[in-house]
Amino acid sequence: MLTCFKAYDIRGRLGEELDEAIARRIGRAFVEGLGARRVVIGRDCRASSQALAAACTEGLLAGGVEVLDLGLCGTEEMYFAVTHLGADGGIEVTASHNPMDYNGMKLVRAGSAPLDTATGLAAIRALAEGPDLPDRAGGRVVPAEATRAAYVERVLSFVDTGALRPLTILVNAGNGAAGPTFDALARELEARGAPLTFVRLHHEPDGSFPNGIPNPLLPENQPVTGEAVLAAGADMGVAWDGDFDRCFLFDETGRFIPGEYIVGLLAQVFLAKEPGARIVHDPRVVWNTRDQVAQAGGQALQARTGHAFLKQALRDTGAVYGGEMSAHHYFRDFMCCDSGMIPWLLVAELMGRSGAPLSRLVSERMAAFPSSGEINFRLSDPAGAVARVEAAFTGENPARDETDGLSLDFGDWRLNLRRSNTEPLLRLNVEARGAPETVARRVAEITALIRAGAAG
Repeated sequence: MLTCFKAYDIRGRLGEELDEAIARRIGRAFVEGLGARRVVIGRDCRASSQALAAACTEGLLAGGVEVLDLGLCGTEEMYFAVTHLGADGGIEVTASHNPMDYNGMKLVRAGSAPLDTATGLAAIRALAEGPDLPDRAGGRVVPAEATRAAYVERVLSFVDTGALRPLTILVNAGNGAAGPTFDALARELEARGAPLTFVRLHHEPDGSFPNGIPNPLLPENQPVTGEAVLAAGADMGVAWDGDFDRCFLFDETGRFIPGEYIVGLLAQVFLAKEPGARIVHDPRVVWNTRDQVAQAGGQALQARTGHAFLKQALRDTGAVYGGEMSAHHYFRDFMCCDSGMIPWLLVAELMGRSGAPLSRLVSERMAAFPSSGEINFRLSDPAGAVARVEAAFTGENPARDETDGLSLDFGDWRLNLRRSNTEPLLRLNVEARGAPETVARRVAEITALIRAGAAG
């Protein structure tokens, strides 16, 4: 059994769940499962990624395919290359923000369409777990690093550079893969006359992550970017995770802006350009997004949490944009895939058009719809914890939704409790209408219920 296969990607502890032999089997199974002839492969900068990518490439070559090798790149560059180069699928070797002793892969089909257990991932797993597949002749590797120029062109197509005003932006790549790609974007922005000044922090890729795992969603990792924003006198801060498919924003005061408020901002950006459009959001924290979409005359749609599910929702509904509170942002005109480079550019454009600082764009929204942020619990019996929470509130007759986990809506406050798709965690989110004290009180109440009688 290959336990590294998850709901919509591959992640595992090195040496236990994932190694070079397994990576080779996955590569060979990927070819067989998709009937592929051309496959894109890229990797992040983790110390183990180069060897795993090489082993996966061996498996792809054993299937007789043409391997289009991007080298060091972000996951979104792999997504772009699959469609741009007309490949039958793509693999990015990355563990994103997971601990040092993990690695993984993100996979897509032709057209950069998502792969999950229902759309081919289960079949690939079965092939990888099964008997050795025969080798086929004809495989070859074709370097494809030059695709980055076309990727930069696509990303910048989302932004009207003429609407940008002079801004200083602090960018923190976290020693992940973002640095070289950002530099390519910055050079093209300068060539187009964009009045943006960049201050770089932890910019060089370094798989040992000397400044810690790049996961800006963790509160303990946020002060370094916030303090750097203040030190630079910057108008905005941007921090990425390891494969930069997520970006996290900080206002000019150094304050971290939770992802759900950026979803609302980006929804308004797109609805100004495409009135009446559909916007997809995840079920964890919803009220701010729904309110901003309604104000802008759009239609808010809910989808299950996770990149495979949000992408499919965009494809199924034609929505122009989708966003998750975890800082994944999806764009119809970017193959319905997520990007960590497009969002900060759109926010910079919005700041230019409005003349307002980022703090002013989000402060009113944060006050109107306060939220807890995602709170994680590592439990031996998560199902029992969910049952205790549900039973405790049954008498209040909340509106119930099970799109993803358990959501209970009480009118003036709301909770979502769900098991992680990628980690052994139970995740809690609480939001309220204009009452942060309600959020704090309900979080304390639910935390006690979750921990009652539970180990871990």
